[in-house]
Amino acid sequence: MLIGHATSHKRIDLNIHFNLTYALTMVEHLSLDLLRLLVAVADAGTFSRAATALGRTQSAVSMQVRRLEDIAGRPLFIREPRRVRLTPAGESLAGYARRILALEREARADLVEDQLSAVVRLGVPDDYAHLLPDLLQRFAERYPKIIVDLTCGESARLFPAIDAGEIDLAIVTRGTGQDAEVLRREPLVWIGPRTAYPERREPLPLALYQPGCVARDHVLRALAKGDRTCRLAYESPSMTGLLAVVRAGLAVAILARTSVPPDLRIITADVGLPSLPTVEIGLARNRAATSPAIEALATLIVDTIGAPMLDAAAD
Repeated sequence: MLIGHATSHKRIDLNIHFNLTYALTMVEHLSLDLLRLLVAVADAGTFSRAATALGRTQSAVSMQVRRLEDIAGRPLFIREPRRVRLTPAGESLAGYARRILALEREARADLVEDQLSAVVRLGVPDDYAHLLPDLLQRFAERYPKIIVDLTCGESARLFPAIDAGEIDLAIVTRGTGQDAEVLRREPLVWIGPRTAYPERREPLPLALYQPGCVARDHVLRALAKGDRTCRLAYESPSMTGLLAVVRAGLAVAILARTSVPPDLRIITADVGLPSLPTVEIGLARNRAATSPAIEALATLIVDTIGAPMLDAAAD
């Protein structure tokens, strides 16, 4: 009997050791990225929307979903035709994930204690202002006490502002030879109103940015190679001015595809307009201005705007 009891205790100890080792291994592999994925799917309701929110490809998200369920050892997602829901185990883990991620954000904020009064000066053209809400929200969550001083202006003015030390970072349209890290490439497209067709007029009425704009140079070169006659009907230093003209049905314009508002129409190639090249969206840096706060925002810009899923080549 004593021998039997000893064997039984040994088996119990082995089971406890095995279960503890398995649990510790699982915890070790539950990275913050996987926890963010779980929360993103729970909030978005589909894998594709979660991929957009995370700035990843859908295939990368699918791989992480499989890895997460393998680590958990049970299903975490209920896949339905139009949505994804969490299983009870997924809901439970998501609760822990939200708490862990909140603590991670708090820890990040604490790590920049010396930068509590820091100000990062960011420039952006209004073409790319739609990229800012998600970016700034994420930055504020991670670094709630760092102030972002935002300057809006066309790229042609942001580069000199960088050189003059007036701003620290700028999201720009990069021209040939300009000093900026390429974040992604976007195709230029012709745009018009949904209720009028100015592209059918002769000569073609154009609404363009002012001289110095990279996109303006591209469209003038493309038109010069073709046989379509055109006239410069309107000029504006800002996208707001161009869009007002286009919405009135008075002219066509060109924008990077990412910048086209939903109420306007991308003009197809069958109306005789020349095809247009891509432009490079880049991050320009003031090399003389360095700080943990500036580097934190620059890193997030690269991660958010420069995500592979947003590159035109990924379409």
